[in-house]
Amino acid sequence: GPPSWPSAVSGLVAQSAPGAAAMSSFAGRELLNPANVMEASYDAGTTLQQDNGLNFLGKEVDTGTTIMAVQYDGGVIVGADSRVSTGVYISNRASDKITAVDDRIYCCRSGSAADTQAVSDYVRYFLDQHRMEYGQPPKVATAANLFQMLCYQNKNMLTAGIIVAGWDKEKGGQVFALPIGGALMEREYATGGSGSTYIYGFCDAFFKPGMTKQQCEDFVTKGLCHAMARDGSSGGIIRMAIIDESGVERKFIAGDKLPYGPL
Repeated sequence: GPPSWPSAVSGLVAQSAPGAAAMSSFAGRELLNPANVMEASYDAGTTLQQDNGLNFLGKEVDTGTTIMAVQYDGGVIVGADSRVSTGVYISNRASDKITAVDDRIYCCRSGSAADTQAVSDYVRYFLDQHRMEYGQPPKVATAANLFQMLCYQNKNMLTAGIIVAGWDKEKGGQVFALPIGGALMEREYATGGSGSTYIYGFCDAFFKPGMTKQQCEDFVTKGLCHAMARDGSSGGIIRMAIIDESGVERKFIAGDKLPYGPL
């Protein structure tokens, strides 16, 4: 009769065990080495040269980014581009780098996509526990300190540059910058990611303390546009969130509706 399930499986494993034969099978090529996903079946038995244009497949997903946040009287505005790259390959052109960790507390993520997603998931979990324990919404500073604790204690293993911004009833709108390495700095505005280096001069020239909500929105929009035009790792669309006592308003600016660029 037909072989039993365990023996059939062990036979399959035995067939695919030899080194060269295993690598010539679909599973051997694509599961054991995902970088071979672009290799055709007729290439089996040949090895691709190192410089084959597909090296990006082996690199980590990087949010190589421009992120910004600015506070105004009554709230904060956070903004980010949408380009996610894997080496030179754009793996996502319309991602959302603005992540909620509580109802009125958001973070902007730059650095390794996996690292920042993991850290923000932890912080969201901790803040959910905090809210249940104390029966009221957490403060922005509480969220920022949780991010700082995780990023600093694991600084040798993480590549995470984060901006935490939000509104609470104690201090209103607040912005905290957490650069790679786990420092924590409260600021009137913060920028981050690879594109931020292109707009230090713009921000120094155009930021004024006490700007209105509309002025802050224009400041974030123009800053992101200029960074996206110059930085190869930033681009796509602009996503923004306006956070105040009434809640969160999400905004979106399409790539062909940007006030400046692409060049």
